[in-house]
Amino acid sequence: MPTDLAALVTEIESHLAETGWDQAPRLYALVNTGELRAGEPSLADMLADNDPDGLTPVEQDPVEGRVADLLPRIEWPDTVLGAAVVDEVLMLPDGAVAARPEGTDEVEWAQQHPDQRDVRIVVGVLRSGEKAATIRIRGDADREDAVLSAPDLVPNLATALLSTFDAEEQPG
Repeated sequence: MPTDLAALVTEIESHLAETGWDQAPRLYALVNTGELRAGEPSLADMLADNDPDGLTPVEQDPVEGRVADLLPRIEWPDTVLGAAVVDEVLMLPDGAVAARPEGTDEVEWAQQHPDQRDVRIVVGVLRSGEKAATIRIRGDADREDAVLSAPDLVPNLATALLSTFDAEEQPG
């Protein structure tokens, strides 16, 4: 696994892209590969070709409910160097939400909006405050999926994920 957080986030998203869309949210602990091999001998063969100084994502229990509701309840042990979260959401064009008729269900309205797009978001953070994000926008019959990567694509989610680590370890 890569040591580089951006490469790791991209790798997580690429792996999930192989299994298609309409997936439940996922949460990963990012741990040192060498320590994982030492602590879990049953994984040693599977991780043998990976950089022992790199990071390995370890998928956590299935996420039930909304990611935003889960993150405030998470605390990580010291062996977890970072975390990544994956979620699929609907994206609407700028200004579309302002046109939603009052009293309509926000989710149902968004699902029916003609310009809505499915988006898979993968955000990773390290205890040091480093952030990375990849977004895949679902294509349609006329266009392929688009993939974007940058550290601050989803700043609120990155901040919420960083908050799962002890406050004294976070920058600033």
